[in-house]
Amino acid sequence: MERLEARVSVARKALNTFLDLAGPVGYAIRPSSERRDAAIQRFEYSFEAVWKAVQLYLSQEEALSIGSPKGCIRASREVGFLDESEAETALKMADARNLTAHTYDEGVANSLYENLPAYAASLDLWLGKVEKSLQ
Repeated sequence: MERLEARVSVARKALNTFLDLAGPVGYAIRPSSERRDAAIQRFEYSFEAVWKAVQLYLSQEEALSIGSPKGCIRASREVGFLDESEAETALKMADARNLTAHTYDEGVANSLYENLPAYAASLDLWLGKVEKSLQ
């Protein structure tokens, strides 16, 4: 349990840095390329931290062995952490995470950036449900 709580804590800290930069849903300003790139990088490491925290939770608390982000999202839907709509958003987020390697492409980077507020909210919801279940 201590390892799980530590992993969830690390995920929360990572996510908070992303939430700080992503802005609220519907937030649309033309960012500098440095701000955009920083926000995308924070999304990338926050997504990794959150899905890995959920992966450990599912392993320890639900006895589910999941090896991929999309598998964790589907399992999270099955155990009630995400509803159907939230899981669809999370699956899109996983696809977006895979695009972060292509941020040198201005179109990809700008498209990713536009979705970051929604992704930040989705990660916050997903991790929040894990945190609540640990209380």
